[in-house]
Amino acid sequence: MTVNDASQTTRDADQNGWDPSSYKLTAWAAAYSLNLAVACFITYWIITRLLSGFVDQASDFLGGMWAVVAVVFVFRDTREQALRAGRDRLFATCVSFALCQLYLLIFPFTPLGMAVLLGLGALVMAALHRRGDIVTTGITTTVVMVVAAMNPETAWQQPLLRLVDTLFGIAIGVVCKWVGSYLFSLAEHDLGGAEVGAAQIGLSYSPTRFDTERKGEIK
Repeated sequence: MTVNDASQTTRDADQNGWDPSSYKLTAWAAAYSLNLAVACFITYWIITRLLSGFVDQASDFLGGMWAVVAVVFVFRDTREQALRAGRDRLFATCVSFALCQLYLLIFPFTPLGMAVLLGLGALVMAALHRRGDIVTTGITTTVVMVVAAMNPETAWQQPLLRLVDTLFGIAIGVVCKWVGSYLFSLAEHDLGGAEVGAAQIGLSYSPTRFDTERKGEIK
């Protein structure tokens, strides 16, 4: 890096309030990313195998995709946040399922019908004081209705299938998050013991900002 480049980086840090040197890959970030990838793979593999004997290939792939979306949605920084996200996702999906299932058992898909369901979903969430879940409810309703339009002969099945996809995604995502965080905490505990042993034989260890922040992440 030249002197000019270093000066420009310093000016950017001063003007934008961030320090480029603080952005580095940590063990927690690597473990979190690996855990997410494993959870998504397991979820996709299970749901596509489960649905393959009951639906066509396109619906099978869609089920795998929707379950993986649920996994990504519930993967949060802490285990408590993951559980709360899973509960919120399940609640929004159940509201969407109820509205779409009732509609598709009586009427075929129409753009106007979808718009009405989106409005009703927002109204229900607002009435239940869950405005933060309006977006999730709307997205779920839109996916269900559009897929129903693509498969008119099995339109009534779509809400139930998406509910199953979401249940599997939430369950596997939360379990993998909890297991991954627990294993990482054990590894970190073992590392802490090694650091104490090193200190006893005269080696020094200086905790970093990351070490301090990690105490609040594994919960």
